[in-house]
Amino acid sequence: MQIVQSVDRTLSILELLANYDDGLRIMEISDKVNLHKSTVHRLLATLVYKGYVIQDLDTNKYKLTLKLFELGSKKIENIDILSASKPYTKALMEEINEIVHLVIQDGNEIVYIDKVEADNTIRMASNIGKRSPMYSTSVGKAMLAFMEEEEVEKIWNNSKIEKFTEYTIVDLEDLKNRLKKIRKKGYSVDDQENELGVRCIGAPVFNRLGKVEGAISISGPTIRVTKEKIEEMAEQVIKYANMISNELGYIK
Repeated sequence: MQIVQSVDRTLSILELLANYDDGLRIMEISDKVNLHKSTVHRLLATLVYKGYVIQDLDTNKYKLTLKLFELGSKKIENIDILSASKPYTKALMEEINEIVHLVIQDGNEIVYIDKVEADNTIRMASNIGKRSPMYSTSVGKAMLAFMEEEEVEKIWNNSKIEKFTEYTIVDLEDLKNRLKKIRKKGYSVDDQENELGVRCIGAPVFNRLGKVEGAISISGPTIRVTKEKIEEMAEQVIKYANMISNELGYIK
């Protein structure tokens, strides 16, 4: 793969600035991305000109604008699943009182494109735009379970397999066996596989062609989403996932 150096450096600066709400000065950026100050200055000048970055004249710090968000929003606005799911993810949250996520696939990962927060004292740390592996999340496994085996293997082989917790599946055959059970039950569980103390229940959403379009899930601490409640909660997750699928024209 050919890498255009200037583009690579520019994107590195954008990714860096995304982590600093208050912005960074040129020397700070230069140190963190390991580039000469003059190079950083030229790249920032272009980003400012194109509207992706702004400089605070009082602090001389450079910050991201909302232009990247606007570009991403245009992409998401064209995804029918987002508008179709809105009333159902809200209803699911109100019924179970746990946070509800909507995700879609992007390459070997899932991307969270919507979130309905629950009114709980213990809140889940998540955000729209977050990316996670498919193999270790309930939503990811819910989608993988209804894909062809070749596609599952391709995603697995192109993913960086990490053992996030002692419960994470890091063997392909183990994953395939889990996916068979998910297909049979219609829902998947992330039982502290991605994060200790967190349990998630996910179900797939299908489009009018019968293909997996995305997935929804409920997530909560294990003290609330207990093993005893999994089947009861899963019924609701499946019910609302099916409603969203119907909105997309899916006929079982």
